Amino acid sequence: MHMFNRRDTLAGMMAMGTLAMAQSPAAAASRQTFFRRVGLPIGLQVYTLGEEAGRDLDATFTQVAAIGYRDLELPSLYGRTPADIRRAADGAGVAISSLHLAAAPRGPAQGLTLANPVAEIADSLGTLGAKRAVLPIMPFPDNMHLLPGEAMQAMMGRVIAAAGADLWKRTAALLNERAAALNPLGIRLGYHNHNVEFAPIGQSNGWDILVRETDPRLVDFELDVGWVATAGRDPVDVLNSLKGRVAQLHVKDVARVNPVNFGLSMKPSDVGAGKLDWARILPAAYRAGVRHFYLEQEPPFVSSRMDAARNGYAYLSRLRA
Repeated sequence: MHMFNRRDTLAGMMAMGTLAMAQSPAAAASRQTFFRRVGLPIGLQVYTLGEEAGRDLDATFTQVAAIGYRDLELPSLYGRTPADIRRAADGAGVAISSLHLAAAPRGPAQGLTLANPVAEIADSLGTLGAKRAVLPIMPFPDNMHLLPGEAMQAMMGRVIAAAGADLWKRTAALLNERAAALNPLGIRLGYHNHNVEFAPIGQSNGWDILVRETDPRLVDFELDVGWVATAGRDPVDVLNSLKGRVAQLHVKDVARVNPVNFGLSMKPSDVGAGKLDWARILPAAYRAGVRHFYLEQEPPFVSSRMDAARNGYAYLSRLRA
């Protein structure tokens, strides 16, 4: 009886070991959350928090750090010096990895743009600790003006459509030129999409022109999947077509009743409460080369902006994919 028990015990141990081997590493990975599995932080585009975020950056960064964010992208310098912003970030324990830069100033208070000398851009980003700059939208055409009774979004769609393919070719040329100048200084340049890029232009569209005419050795893309979905495209299909060219993702959700359009109009949702399938999108993004995942949300908000950032982080931190 004693020997039988020993044999039985050994057999059980061997069976358990075999089962454990059969479950690893794929089964173990499936039990991990996405961000733990890939070893990357959940990031935040601070645009989500509105202009008021810049009034007290120490408080803003401390709040987002308390939520759990460690990787930040800035929509601007908020009228501050890069050194002031870096001190606030270091004090809160967050890192700034990317900065949005408009193509050119559109007013005296615009601050740093891609039109600034490249040494100034590189020095500013270096002070922040960032290695990436992103053009957040194409350069606006000069003939932008509202017609009687016209809404701003309608005007934008009208003017961009009238500019045709030439607008996107000029944007690609600007990206190539600025990227070639910034790259030797250690700054990688990217382009952030909205939905206007996908509006048809004959048999093509602005997005296809940008992908085709920008130099893949120099220019990356920061894919905003909320705007991709608003244009009626599957974000996973777009990511699969961008392998090796997309390094940053805007993790943006849209409401289930979000209408497809090309006119800078969106019905937003807290991340995880909308219709996008993040269990498909995030792994596809990682496979395509994304290494910075920034939660971003458009107004209007159901609750406060900080609550939206908090709710999105809670969802993403639990997501298994």
